[in-house]
Amino acid sequence: MRQQFQLSESRQKVMRTMHFGVIVLSMLMITLITLDTLRNVSFLADSTYLRVQFWCCLFFIADVLVEMSFAPKRWMYFRHHILFLLISIPYLNIIHHFDIHVNGHLQYILRFVPMVRTAYVFTIVTGVTASVRWAKNMLMTYMIVLIVAVYFCSLTFFVSEHEVNPSVPDYWSSLLWSIMSLTTAGCSIHAMTVTGRVLGVVLSAVGLIFFPIFTVFLTDSYANQSAADEDGHATTVSGGDNAPETSSKVKSGNQTE
Repeated sequence: MRQQFQLSESRQKVMRTMHFGVIVLSMLMITLITLDTLRNVSFLADSTYLRVQFWCCLFFIADVLVEMSFAPKRWMYFRHHILFLLISIPYLNIIHHFDIHVNGHLQYILRFVPMVRTAYVFTIVTGVTASVRWAKNMLMTYMIVLIVAVYFCSLTFFVSEHEVNPSVPDYWSSLLWSIMSLTTAGCSIHAMTVTGRVLGVVLSAVGLIFFPIFTVFLTDSYANQSAADEDGHATTVSGGDNAPETSSKVKSGNQTE
């Protein structure tokens, strides 16, 4: 029994270490994509990013396989994590290494696999930070969702539009378009690809859903704070009114004695 407990504890330590490595490598990939985008360099043509992506993908696949070996129901675990396993395959490295010629549609889809991978792992990061006390605030959770949505939609919009849309010469134009689409205020930049139009609909929907929630949250917080202040004031007043009555009762008792 003790040996099984030690084995289970050692497996948990291994998995915690693997998960921490996944988070660190994912943040590294997000940082590299962001830096290349800000420098107006396509991360798909960056050899440094491709090398880092290759080793990160191997670590991601190893994490899934190791955790599956520890799982009591391996096939069920495999079915639940097959999406993460599929997007962890370094398709771009394989294509470049073997000089595989793919058609334009497939290459267009593969361009967004790193974006899907980083977005998927970013949910792991936000899931970890959700255990922190300050992130339990509902307003902070909404802010995280909005920031993540704007970040990844702006990057995806830039990847899909900057080569065909003269209105998107750099990432900052894409970021402006994302913010304006989120607020549904309209923008002078218009999407020219199907992906860009879909992203515009997604951002508008997110804005229409979350901004009313902000209003309700702030109104409810103000109402709760006002109710708490009124209750505290009422308690203080009632305590003050009872004080003279109690004092008079004590004095009358002393006189009776």
